[in-house]
Amino acid sequence: MALADNAGCAKPSEDFPFPEIIELNVGGQVYITRHPTLVSVPGSLLWEMFTQKNVRSLARDSKGRFFVDRDGFLFRYILDYMRDQQLVLPDHFPERSRLQREAEYFMLPELVKMLAPKLSKQNSLGDDPCQSDPEELSPNADATRNLTSASAMLPSAVAGGPGGAVTAGVGAASTDVRRAGFITIGYRGSYTLGRDSQTDAKFRRVARIMVCGKTSLAKEVFGDTLNESRDPDRPPERYTSRYYLKFTFLEQAFDKLADAGFHMVACNSTGTCAFAHDQTDDRIWTSYTEYVFYRE
Repeated sequence: MALADNAGCAKPSEDFPFPEIIELNVGGQVYITRHPTLVSVPGSLLWEMFTQKNVRSLARDSKGRFFVDRDGFLFRYILDYMRDQQLVLPDHFPERSRLQREAEYFMLPELVKMLAPKLSKQNSLGDDPCQSDPEELSPNADATRNLTSASAMLPSAVAGGPGGAVTAGVGAASTDVRRAGFITIGYRGSYTLGRDSQTDAKFRRVARIMVCGKTSLAKEVFGDTLNESRDPDRPPERYTSRYYLKFTFLEQAFDKLADAGFHMVACNSTGTCAFAHDQTDDRIWTSYTEYVFYRE
């Protein structure tokens, strides 16, 4: 049949119904691979699909390619694993939980095990970056909350310093509880520019430094210098953007983040003309600046 010829370079036979080279359409993404790759993991879904005798039972697209209705982007990692049974992901990979779900669907238990441990340590890199404060809690959320609370309190207990910062020489126990994650600090300020471009700008003092990130990380870094009055009782494993610092020196915030092992990975700033004086032509600008820090 013509459809069978389009699906690969070698023609199938009755004893071997699949060609050597197979074309797949996974969620609209086209992949070309060898038949031994697809059957390299016995018991997997792809193994079951491409070892059966009845080829006609498999879905195909309009060009005769075998069709799988799954995430076409994430399938590249499934196919890479099928080639050599190893997992290699990009740095700061944000789709880990979804890839674990794909591994479960394709019945790859070893790949699921490779993904599961990193999920428990780096779930701050969630699937939906636009929804960083989900309301749904998992069934074991209470147990996770208790463990996270204990780990967040440990550095403050062993350090004994202001802000709960971990000091040098406290031992290996404090290092083990450090978890990866992002913390963003931002501030709003204003400055006045005169009509003459040579006139020095007059800057106003930073009014408030805001903190965004996971609650447990924010408390670990800033300790009692973190003002929680706007968002009390926030669970440690949840995210917040309502905290702010009791001091107004950016350098002090940078020092605390550096002491906790964070380093800056991005920053941005915006400026908007909010007011122009009729008599002097002085313009008052408002600015907002964010600094993003990450700890591995």
